[in-house]
Amino acid sequence: MPLDPDSTVAILAHEKFPDRAKTAVGVLRYADYDVAAVLDRDRPGTRTADHVPDVQDAPVVADMDAALELGDLDALLIGIAPIGGGFDESWRADVRTALEHGCDVVAGLHYFLREDEEFADLAAMHGAELHDVREPHPDVGVSEGVADEVDADVVLTVGTDCSTGKMTATLELVQAAREAGIDAGFVPTGQTGIMIAGWGNPIDRVVSDFTAGAVEEMILEKGDEHEMLFVEGQGSIVHPAYSAVTCGILHGAMADALVLCHVEGKEVIHGYEEFELPSVETYVDLYEDLAAPVSEAAVVAGMLNTSSVEGDAAAREVLDAYAEKLDAPATDPIRFDAAEVLDALR
Repeated sequence: MPLDPDSTVAILAHEKFPDRAKTAVGVLRYADYDVAAVLDRDRPGTRTADHVPDVQDAPVVADMDAALELGDLDALLIGIAPIGGGFDESWRADVRTALEHGCDVVAGLHYFLREDEEFADLAAMHGAELHDVREPHPDVGVSEGVADEVDADVVLTVGTDCSTGKMTATLELVQAAREAGIDAGFVPTGQTGIMIAGWGNPIDRVVSDFTAGAVEEMILEKGDEHEMLFVEGQGSIVHPAYSAVTCGILHGAMADALVLCHVEGKEVIHGYEEFELPSVETYVDLYEDLAAPVSEAAVVAGMLNTSSVEGDAAAREVLDAYAEKLDAPATDPIRFDAAEVLDALR
């Protein structure tokens, strides 16, 4: 993605911040951009720190006009990725305003902004650029089954569902590894990770035959440059809509180790509530058995989102229970520390 990491940006997260705007929260927590404002018409007058701990603090404003009143901006980032990746027409005015002021617009949708005639015309007229980070490059091919030949140890995060914190877990593990003196790399496979890292393949937009190949390509590109590679997982192997993406990443990565991510108290599949989640033990067996024909990857650690649990002592109790089900160490990387499970991965 050609956006300069030192850019000053606004992030659109209307009516979803923070709980259903994981792209916005991910950029606030991990990206190098200077975030001037978050757009959320439901929460103007507040600040990001009022809603999410340990992220870049910025004002929450009602619209792009208000964001521009705060100073010059380089870009507007769409910080929401709804099911299906569609474009909400209620966002159009903000995108239009950004382009009219010469701001680039970065989106991780399946709806490509560059194919929107109005946006394309405005971008050309005002010298702005449209960045559709969910558009894969044209030369992605099938996997050759050689990802296990790189020098780095490859760790893949997998989930019990979508939105279980796989990207967060991956980036927290990268940070913990680097703090421990390990040369660690991040392999982004989704729109938020690509916005943060500035590179990557959007796996859920790749032709099915090329999914594993798109992951393998990234591992081959970076695998001899680092001691450890942490691959961002997507979806869940039991998800009615996204399981194909999950399987493609699992086989393309040929990982050495898996980290299972879960949200405490979650019992049904997001967006498909008629489907109950299997037991944690079932997930361990499913992921290990599915990986086995191409790599002997085992679930060696777990990450658990305990944000719904009040108090650290209670959170430790549910983490202990989760670790017992996994038969592996587990932590909440935001509440506690990803370093707690790093030894299991090494």
